Amino acid sequence: MEWDYIVAGAGSAGCVIAKRLSDAGYKTLLLEAGGKDNYHWVHIPMGYLYCINNPRTDWMYRTEADPGLNGRSLIYPRGKVLGGCSSINGMLYLRGQAADYDGWRQLGLPGWGWDDVLPYFKKSEDYVDGASELHGAGGEWRVENQRLHWDVLDDWMEAAASWGLPKVTDFNTGNNEGVGYFRVNQRDGWRMNTAKAFLRTSQNDCLKVETQAHCRKVLVEAGRATGVEYQKGDKVLTAHARAEVILSAGAINSPQILQLSGLGPGQLLQEHGISVLKDAPAIGSNLQDHLQLRCAWRLKQGHTLNTLANSLWGKAKIGMEYALKRSGPMSMAPSQLGAFARSRPDLATPDLEYHVQPLTLEAFGQPLHDFPGLTASVCNLRPESRGHVAISSPDPLQAPKISPNYLSTEGDRQVAVAAIRQARAIMAQPAMAQYAAEELKPGPVSDDEADLRKAAGDIGTTIFHPTCTVHMGQGEDAPLDGELRLRGVSGLRVADASVMPRITSGNTNAPTIMIAEKAADMILEAARQA
Repeated sequence: MEWDYIVAGAGSAGCVIAKRLSDAGYKTLLLEAGGKDNYHWVHIPMGYLYCINNPRTDWMYRTEADPGLNGRSLIYPRGKVLGGCSSINGMLYLRGQAADYDGWRQLGLPGWGWDDVLPYFKKSEDYVDGASELHGAGGEWRVENQRLHWDVLDDWMEAAASWGLPKVTDFNTGNNEGVGYFRVNQRDGWRMNTAKAFLRTSQNDCLKVETQAHCRKVLVEAGRATGVEYQKGDKVLTAHARAEVILSAGAINSPQILQLSGLGPGQLLQEHGISVLKDAPAIGSNLQDHLQLRCAWRLKQGHTLNTLANSLWGKAKIGMEYALKRSGPMSMAPSQLGAFARSRPDLATPDLEYHVQPLTLEAFGQPLHDFPGLTASVCNLRPESRGHVAISSPDPLQAPKISPNYLSTEGDRQVAVAAIRQARAIMAQPAMAQYAAEELKPGPVSDDEADLRKAAGDIGTTIFHPTCTVHMGQGEDAPLDGELRLRGVSGLRVADASVMPRITSGNTNAPTIMIAEKAADMILEAARQA
């Protein structure tokens, strides 16, 4: 089989790129290791509860035991289905801060500043309030308001405002400081994933989508990527690309595929008997993720999802409301209310993000508590800690080792302590007094620095934003150049969250789609000049 382009990974980035290339008339093959997105829980917003840690839709990864988390290992969800993580994520539309992208430009990456990337955010956007200087309309990627309301969240917003945060209605202007409700990628109460938004709107015969097609490695001949080897069932197949191979398998699988292809840390590859085509120590390194500290409170009174979902009548009401109106708890993103704040006053922009939820539970996947509760998860948006992804075997079907190394720097531990103290301070504001809140997590822990550091390790968990593992940069130490081309191998690009040089200050799905839009333009421009 021969194609103009082969895109490996039909997730948040791959679906966008495949549509743009095929719509331009190029014969494009899109490979997805998972299955079709025809599972009903993919499309019902609350269905993320049934898609995460489900082998039908999730790679089912776990991290290595992490010293910063007091030896705990975490589940590490990654979408294994058409749409990738956009099929199982929290649906929050957040671009990050203008300073993030201006920072990329200052690292020696011209064309990646805020003014450069804003048109790519707008290109596919279909914003609920219509087109403006900052937002697009009529694109494939729908952005809507949430379709439910909780008084307890309004009260938390008042508490955050009295603590000092401005109320905002749009976190996507380049300055996200403040408190307000998140916008979500939904249409009329249904999840919007990139398979629906991009693949199903592609009106051409140039695109072929293969599901259950696990990319094993990139084929490289004489320093050029010529195609890929992939597996369907018990068959190993090859496909050849006349122009380019684009890896869009995500921050975990893109470095894994490169390492399996002989492109990565030479010593690691030799340990697994893989011939080293290019010794690139940085492929798989520089892993950055947002660690959330799930601060939670038991409320003496108040209407929350805990109490509503713990009765047969409440469950029936939830189901009926969604069936009749596409609203209510089944339409809700995991977090409805958000806030962006600074861990200390001398910072130029917020470095903390809150995800506030009208519920509490012991851990993801566990039942909700049977009393009113509120969770205010807070994460460090700009972690100093760096982890890595490394193959565990030459077998492409074996999961890689994922080592985030959370809280491994003094700076990250200081931010964690400040975050817990700040969350407590907001809860202590008069607007929350009516709830007589009792702290569940971290719980009866003193304000002592050492106690809070340990508590952060006890309650910290991923918010599912791995990035930067095949990052772009100016020097040879960066695997990719600013055009997303892999240094030392022609005809091969990477385009997904792994290419970020530094993680963005917010959720990472919208930036990944922006990267894909910009990558598609770069690829098409290169084709015009060829």
